[in-house]
Amino acid sequence: MNSGDTAWVLVSAALVFVMTPSVALFYGGMVRSKNVLATIMQSLFVLGMVSVEFILIGYTLAFGADVNSLIGDLSKVGLSGVGYNLLDGTAIPELAFVAFQCMFAALTPALITGAFAERMKFKGFALLMLLWAIFIYNPMAHWVWGGGFLAQLGALDFAGGLVIHILSGVSGLTICILLGKRRGYGKSAMVPHNIPMTVLGAAGLYVGWFGFNAGSALGANELAANAFVVTHAAAAAGLLGWVLPEWIRSGKPTILGAVSGLVAGLVAITPAAGYVTVLPSVAIGLIGGGVCYAAVTVIKEKFGYDDSLDAFGVHGIGGMWGAIATGLWATTAVNPDGANGLFYGETNLFVAQVVSIGVAVIFAVVGSTVLYKVVDAITSLRADDDEEITGLDLTEHGERGYNVGLFAGTPNFFGDGSAEISTQLTLSGGLKS
Repeated sequence: MNSGDTAWVLVSAALVFVMTPSVALFYGGMVRSKNVLATIMQSLFVLGMVSVEFILIGYTLAFGADVNSLIGDLSKVGLSGVGYNLLDGTAIPELAFVAFQCMFAALTPALITGAFAERMKFKGFALLMLLWAIFIYNPMAHWVWGGGFLAQLGALDFAGGLVIHILSGVSGLTICILLGKRRGYGKSAMVPHNIPMTVLGAAGLYVGWFGFNAGSALGANELAANAFVVTHAAAAAGLLGWVLPEWIRSGKPTILGAVSGLVAGLVAITPAAGYVTVLPSVAIGLIGGGVCYAAVTVIKEKFGYDDSLDAFGVHGIGGMWGAIATGLWATTAVNPDGANGLFYGETNLFVAQVVSIGVAVIFAVVGSTVLYKVVDAITSLRADDDEEITGLDLTEHGERGYNVGLFAGTPNFFGDGSAEISTQLTLSGGLKS
């Protein structure tokens, strides 16, 4: 065991842990205030639920001995036999790897929640995310990282472009379409109620992403250093790649656009972080910010789906671009265990990346559709009109995010922006607004 490597992986696991409550704040600031607690609760709840699931069965399904290139066996159920022995090919104990991967598993369904925010009942949500983690995340993690058929094909995903971002983004899009649009979508104002909260969440994500990517080197070494630097370079370029076209198109650069571009750059570099040099990472981030901006404006407007917080536009599209970019710019000069991409004269990796994207998209769409139908048959997933008008904070959790001032007793005062407020808000003197 190498104590430095082990310490870095454990610190990285803690950094990735911070990403899930950061997602809660990032998403929480973008919804209307009557749904802020419900949105935060979704991320925090999956952090606890999926962590337990991963310990009990998820780890063995993802990283147990390979069964027909499709799934891990059950030899490590409940972490049976997992202890202080070194993880193969590393100088860290397997338990450190468990801690690191557990944080990945918990984060991924939290990312999905942005697609269907403000309109899903909590009971159905909990069951859907549990089944999604078991039957979609775990197999995909095995296919790519556990020795499954995509790994055998030669697909590369350093820290989760395929397993986390494409899978979560496309699943989120599928679920939001099945669930239907929010009441009043396209007619009533549905603007973020607390952008500073979103910026705080983005800052937490940025910090955590260094553990996310550089920690995936599984050691305190030159590969981790490369992943750290290219992560920052792509994030910075992603911010520019989003804000500049936004500025040109709308005439104003926005802080919401800046943090969205930042996250888009981080998503784009994730699969490539351990395989590309610094200058390509700038191009990956810059293009990533631009294509994600196009996805949440032009594409979303054209097709009219209600991806509430643009989980697909940022994570799905950003992840696809990152996987393609890995097939373009990957070089064995950075990682001898990787492969050379199209720009270094080889085609095999690029083909493997395209195939793996197709597999991830199809699996996410089909798997999420089946699970949605099953769960919806057991318990209703969609909040009804009255619940949406009142807000999920009160109807699902019996809490209110802002119990302050004159309007403490009025759940709709902050955030709906629709005509319904004028008929529901009554002040102490009979004055109506």
